Amino acid sequence: MGMIIRDLWFSYPGQPVLREVNLDIREGVFTVILGKNGSGKSTLLKLITGMLTPERGRIEVLGKNVENLSMGERAKLIGYLSQFHQPVFPFTAEEVVLTGRASYVFSLPKPKDREIALEAIRKVGIEDFRKRPYNELSGGERQLVMIARVLAQEPRIILLDEPISHLDLANQTRFLTLVKRLVNTGMTILAVLHDPTLAFIFGEEFLFAKDGSVQNVKGGAVPWESSILSEVYGIPIKVTEAEGQRFVTAIEEKGNE
Repeated sequence: MGMIIRDLWFSYPGQPVLREVNLDIREGVFTVILGKNGSGKSTLLKLITGMLTPERGRIEVLGKNVENLSMGERAKLIGYLSQFHQPVFPFTAEEVVLTGRASYVFSLPKPKDREIALEAIRKVGIEDFRKRPYNELSGGERQLVMIARVLAQEPRIILLDEPISHLDLANQTRFLTLVKRLVNTGMTILAVLHDPTLAFIFGEEFLFAKDGSVQNVKGGAVPWESSILSEVYGIPIKVTEAEGQRFVTAIEEKGNE
């Protein structure tokens, strides 16, 4: 099992966020978390990384209790790409990727660190602009640089927090195609995605966040059932199928015009 979460509770001051979360997330698959904004999806990722400490509960990643790991040990086990990151100046794209080796480097980067960073660049396919300043890149190019930076950590699990929300359709597809390719090489990836249609095209397994709860689909139901999505998002949802793909749309309620 990739990740095991038991009886997890967390609150910000005066604001309960997650309660009694119990999850089993399989190793070697692309799992997607869906749900409304503010439902605790991003908080769950931060708890798994150890950036936040739960009030109660246990999180195990590949058999290791996250709470007992040092920052360096966590970095070697879990890669994390947040929703927002500031442009780095005056680093080139390649230098940004090399910073992913920080948990291994205690002085100047060694030739091995540079080779691992270059291999991450090759995997992501950003050789063409690796020498360009990071802050001059487009949003899609920056996001590819950041996933290469995460790969340079050599983690076994990658967490992605809405990694495509600010990308155009072409770059969204390019990024998620890369994610699927990484999963096919044995990587375990857990991502928060905003768009259920893209989630169902690229994802393999699904979790739903609502009112402090994060859980799998219950009772043998399929995750793209209209009734399930309508309950999760709190609005009427329609799911249509065409050429083997599922497309999710909100139904306009009468009287809202």
